[in-house]
Amino acid sequence: MKSKFIVLFVFLLLSVLIACGDDSNEPTASEKNTNDQEIQEITIKFSHVVAENTPKHQGALAMKEYIEEESGGKIKVEIYPMSSLFGDQDEYQNLVANNVQFIAPDLSKFVGNNSQFNVPSLPFAFRNDEEAIAFWDGEKGQEILSSLEDDGVIGLYMWPNGGKHLTNNNKPIEKPEDVNGMKFRTQGGQVLEAVYTALGAGSESIPFDELYTALDQGVIDGQENTFSNIESRKFDEVQKYMTVMNHTRVDYAIFTNTTFWENLNDTTKKIVEEGVKKGTDVARSEAKALNDAAYETLKERGQVEIIELTDEQVAAFREALEPIYDKFEDQIGADVYEAVKDVSGN
Repeated sequence: MKSKFIVLFVFLLLSVLIACGDDSNEPTASEKNTNDQEIQEITIKFSHVVAENTPKHQGALAMKEYIEEESGGKIKVEIYPMSSLFGDQDEYQNLVANNVQFIAPDLSKFVGNNSQFNVPSLPFAFRNDEEAIAFWDGEKGQEILSSLEDDGVIGLYMWPNGGKHLTNNNKPIEKPEDVNGMKFRTQGGQVLEAVYTALGAGSESIPFDELYTALDQGVIDGQENTFSNIESRKFDEVQKYMTVMNHTRVDYAIFTNTTFWENLNDTTKKIVEEGVKKGTDVARSEAKALNDAAYETLKERGQVEIIELTDEQVAAFREALEPIYDKFEDQIGADVYEAVKDVSGN
C-alpha cells in the first residue's frame, strides 16, 4: 500500500512539474505584444551617388542621426555616398533585391518604368524648389511615386536638388542656336533627349560617377546640372563656360524596399518613418542654401566663364522648347500637365 502511495505521489508531482514547464514556455498575449513592440536590432544601408556637401547627403545624415538616437543605437544606419556601394547603373536593382534599404536616385532614372517620371525634365516647368515640392507632395506626384510597387519598391518623399544649368567647352551659350551641333551628357529619358534634339544637339546618358572623366577626355562637349553638383564634383575644372538656365531640374526621391518596410514592427517603423521625415525636412531646406553657396564658390574659383541670361534670352529658349509639351502629352498625361500648372502657374 505504501509503495502504491509513493508511486501515485511521484506521478502527481511529475504532472505538476510538466504542466508548469509548458506554461513557462508559452508566452502570454501580453508578452507577445511586448516582444512585437521592442525596437528591432537592424542595420540599414543608404546608398547614393553624390558628394557629401550636397542636400541629399545632408538629408541622409539627418535621417541617420535621428534613427540611431531614437532607437538607442539598436538601429544602425550606414550611408554610402559617391557611388561607394552602388552606382547609377545598379542601385535600383540592389534595392529591389534588398541588398540596400534606401536609395535617393534622380527621378529621371525611372522613365523606363513610368514615363511620368519625366516631369523634372519638362522645360521650364517649375521656377523653384517650392513649386516642385508642391507637385510631388500632391495627389499626382504621390501617384507617380507609388507606381513602382510591382517591383517591390515604395516611393516616400521627393528630395529636391534644384534647377539645372548648362556647362560646355566650346563657346558661351546665349541663344538656342548656340547649342546646335554640340553633344551633352544627360541623366537619360525621352524628354531630355527630345530637348536637345529640338536645339539641334546630341545627348548621351553617362553615369554620374563617370561624368568628370568624360568631360575631361572630350567624350562630350558639355553637361547640365545643379550648382551644387557642378561645384562639388569640380566640373568647372574641365569646362570653360556655364550658362545659368534653370531650364530643367534634378529632383530625387527616397525609395525603400517593400519587404524590408513591411517586416518592421510598429515601434521600429515609427522611428524609421520619423527619421525619413527629418531627412526630408533637411534635404528640402538645404537645397537652395547649398546651391546658392555653390554658385558663389564657382564665381570665386573663377575657372569657368559664367553667362547669366536676360529675360528675353530665356524667353527664346522657352519658345524653342515649347513643342516638347505637345509631343509628350499622351505619354505623360494631360492630368499631370494640369497638376504642374496648378502649382507653377505656367
